[in-house]
Amino acid sequence: MRRTRILVTLVATAALALTACGGNSGSANKSELKLYNDKGAWKPFFQQLGTMSKSQIGLSVNPVGYTDENTYQAFIKASLRTPNKPDLFTWATGGQLQDLISTKQVADTSSIWSDGIDKGYLPKNLEPYFTFDSKQYCVPLNVAYWVMFYNKKDFAAAGITTPPTDWNGLMADAAALKAKGFAPFYQTSILFSFVWFQQLLIGTDPDLYNRLATGKAKYTDPGVVAVMQRWKSMIDQGLFADPGSKEQPADQMKSGKTAMTLLGTWFNTSLVQAGMKSDSDYGMFVVPNVTTGASKTQVAFESGPLCSLAKAPDPAANTKFMKWWIQPDAQSTWANSRKDVSANPKVTIDDPALNTVAQAATGDQVTLDNRYFDATPAPILTAALDAFSGFLADPSSYQKQLQTIQQAADEYWKSN
Repeated sequence: MRRTRILVTLVATAALALTACGGNSGSANKSELKLYNDKGAWKPFFQQLGTMSKSQIGLSVNPVGYTDENTYQAFIKASLRTPNKPDLFTWATGGQLQDLISTKQVADTSSIWSDGIDKGYLPKNLEPYFTFDSKQYCVPLNVAYWVMFYNKKDFAAAGITTPPTDWNGLMADAAALKAKGFAPFYQTSILFSFVWFQQLLIGTDPDLYNRLATGKAKYTDPGVVAVMQRWKSMIDQGLFADPGSKEQPADQMKSGKTAMTLLGTWFNTSLVQAGMKSDSDYGMFVVPNVTTGASKTQVAFESGPLCSLAKAPDPAANTKFMKWWIQPDAQSTWANSRKDVSANPKVTIDDPALNTVAQAATGDQVTLDNRYFDATPAPILTAALDAFSGFLADPSSYQKQLQTIQQAADEYWKSN
């Protein structure tokens, strides 16, 4: 009930904000596009691209960034109910994008995808995550592979000379780091509470992971319970940093307090901004599977969409910008300015370590799994994030937490 009241308040506040801002519905021939996003820390990078787009296609970008996810989502959803529509906005793939598309207000970008794939600007393997009822919507804002970042000085202090290549090696390294006084792994109960559930499940049973996302398996199934028990065992061994810490993960890694952090390749940006140097202060590696039976290593990935509404203030300007956005020139600047990878296969990343891990993540020996945050339908995700946070506060409650998630799943799949 409390969550419902908060959401109602957020939507009402967002609607008022839209009205107060005045909006620009109905205006055309725009020379500046407002790009609403949930990545407030990326403002300088959006501004850099806005300057570039202004000089190349006559359209500048004014980023309007949010740092609170709930407030941002409420704002965008409220905009669907008012005449004041955003120009461009970022979202998430999977169930959250599907829910938004079901409102029939998101612009069809099928022609952009068709042309982009033909020219090699967009990879065919990303297309399914932007496809609903045989049509494409939005374009990739970014792509990120979920890999392990590690502090090289911590590793050296623990006598670790090379990253692990199997799960037993990873656990041995974690024990060695703990013995030297380091917290082996970063963990948080805020928003990204799903990270280790995701990694342990795809590394144990990727088929079960995918069946959970489509309602063909239950959170109370033995395989899921076993994953939670493994996670609890790792917590009981003291392998994680304090999940309630307000200290940023990049700061924890820079200080050496936390030796390893499992996040998307976008985390590279945070480490660079924190003053760390790739390949000297820190490195990256693909996390090995928990079980050895699979022929390929499972890697979670995400691709955030950049979207336009069908009834945006200037749909033609939005389309023009998105066509430009996916081109190599724009994507090279976008990826390398953030020290991250690009969705455009033609783009080369300046950072050798990042390039290496990106090549490994997309190689023949890897299978990509859609990030849990995107693959899971929104109502189930809401319950799961709360449940995983509850588990981190009390690891012995894992059975109760799984039952709570399954209740939300039963309710959702009953009508979907």
